[in-house]
This record gives sequence, C-alpha cells and structure tokens, in this order.
Amino acid sequence: MKLQDQKYAQYALCREMLETVDIIRNFRTKDLSQAVESLKKTGKLFMTGEGSSRIFPAKHTINLIQKNGFPLTAYTEGSRQAAELKLDDFTLFGASNSGKTKEVISLFRNKKTAAKFALIAHPDTPLGALSDDEYVLNCGKEDAVAATKSVIEQALFYHQLIKSYLGASCDKTMAELADKSRQVLEMEIDPELIRIIANAPVIYFAGRNVGAAEEATLKTNEITRKKSAYLEGTYAVHGIEEVMNKNEVVIVIDPYKEEEEKFKEVLADGVGMNVIAIADHDTVFPTIRIPSLHCYDAYLQLQACWNVLVEVGIASGVDLDHPTRARKVGNEFVA
Repeated sequence: MKLQDQKYAQYALCREMLETVDIIRNFRTKDLSQAVESLKKTGKLFMTGEGSSRIFPAKHTINLIQKNGFPLTAYTEGSRQAAELKLDDFTLFGASNSGKTKEVISLFRNKKTAAKFALIAHPDTPLGALSDDEYVLNCGKEDAVAATKSVIEQALFYHQLIKSYLGASCDKTMAELADKSRQVLEMEIDPELIRIIANAPVIYFAGRNVGAAEEATLKTNEITRKKSAYLEGTYAVHGIEEVMNKNEVVIVIDPYKEEEEKFKEVLADGVGMNVIAIADHDTVFPTIRIPSLHCYDAYLQLQACWNVLVEVGIASGVDLDHPTRARKVGNEFVA
C-alpha cells in the first residue's frame, strides 16, 4: 500500500492509515499529571468507549499491565454494561473521537466514579464538558468511516499513561515503531494470499486477546464488506469447525507454536480451509512475515491486518471510503 500508486492514493482510508506513521513518530500528550494523580489514589483504571475506540486501545492496555505485572488494576466494558458496575473507586476514561457517543455520555452523566477523563479527537465536545479533564488526540479528523490512525493514537495514549503512572521516562521507541509501521503498511503481500482471502465469504481471525485480532474483525466488515468473526483462544478448534466451510479462511495472528499443529489438523486438514498466519516468524501455515518490537508487536500486527484488508477490498472492487450502512459515529448524542 504505497501512496505513489493512485489505486491507494484515491482513498482517504489508505491516506489515513499511512498518516499513522508520522502520528507515531511525533506522538505526544499534554500533561498527564491529573490523570496519573487520580490513578495513584485509586490504583484502578476503567476504560470505556464504543467500537474501535475501545477494542484495541483498552484490551492492549490491559494486556500490557497484566503481562508485566504492573501494580494497577484495569478493566474495560462497553458503556451500557459499565453502567451496571460499581465504579465508585475507579479512574474512568471514556474514548470517543467525536466526543458525542451517546452511550459514553450517558455513563459519564449518571455514573459515580473517583474521576472522569475524556479521550477525544476534538475540543469543545459534550463528553469533554462532563469530564474532570480532556485529552485531545493529535491525529486530526478522519474522513474514512473506518477508524484507523485514531485507534493507534488512543492505544499509544494509554500506553504512555501507564508509563507515566510507573514513573517511567518518555518512550524513546517511537521512531523505531514508526519505521516498522511504514514497513508493515507498505509491504507487498503475496497476491495469491490476497486472492484466497478475497474469494472467502467469511474471514475468521484468531489470536491473543489483546485487541488486534478483534479490531481486525471489525475492520473486515467496514473495509471488505465481508462477514467476519473473532475466535478467541482455541475457540477455532472447539466446535465451530462443525459449521465452517472449505472456502472460508482463518487468519491467525502470532499463533502459539504449541497450537499450530492442532489448528492445521482441525482447520486445514479437517475442514479443508485455508489458514494464513501473520507473524514475525515462519509458521506451518503460509505466513505474512512482519517485524517485531518489544511491547509494541500488537500495533504492527494490527497495521499488517489493515494492509491485508485494503488489498482484499480493492481486489473485491469495494469503494473503501463509502460503505452503504456503516456510520462514523455509531450512536450520536443529540442535545
């Protein structure tokens, strides 16, 4: 996906995906001290939002905390379910690019928490007005329906928030992540793999519950107009194979070595379907190889999925910027 080629440059989606490189390279936040002070008091972080504003940013953050054993409790749910929970002693973050997401605004209006912070893409929004403080992304407006660059910046914001909570110095790996992101976004993908995926009526994603595979599942609907599903853990080999068809495809992100043969046995050999991997190493499956960066692999994995989906969408003759039913703001608050 290179903008020198008009077949990509004509789409705002592709332009915004590639803008992610400089967003990462120049990433910064305003002073985080108020949010960090709240987290130090509560020791509990709750991240909400709807759709892409929650899936990857929040789940990646929770995994980052748990995998490294950081002294912080973190959860995420959609805003309606969050409204059913006791959050009095939590620091609450609500992510909404528009600042007008109805479910998030309802939660902020009606739920008692220790503190409320908005993560938004524009100042002067209804959500910002309901918050103790607001943090405005630097990525700017997105014209494509599918959120891309904002998703990465939201995740980077939470990543930096956790580092600031731990008293860590400003991250010096952004330049390397930006370079590797460009490599992933611009790499050429085997046309035969794109043909296989483009011909599949359903695209399944499997992989760690860190938000990348699940977010790619959502992006599949918006970008390729194909049906998709996220198969968490070993769900892919625990019953769903009964209704899978050989013309469908499974994309496994960074598969566990110990599970590769079982996936091959059940899905490739048993169902007869194509299984394709995205990983920084060779697997038993046809593999789209990407670089690795400690603590930032999921960012690269998600961007690799973007690249694949753009190629599939173009191969399928899809207008990447104009889905028929999908909306930029799923459920907009109207005063």
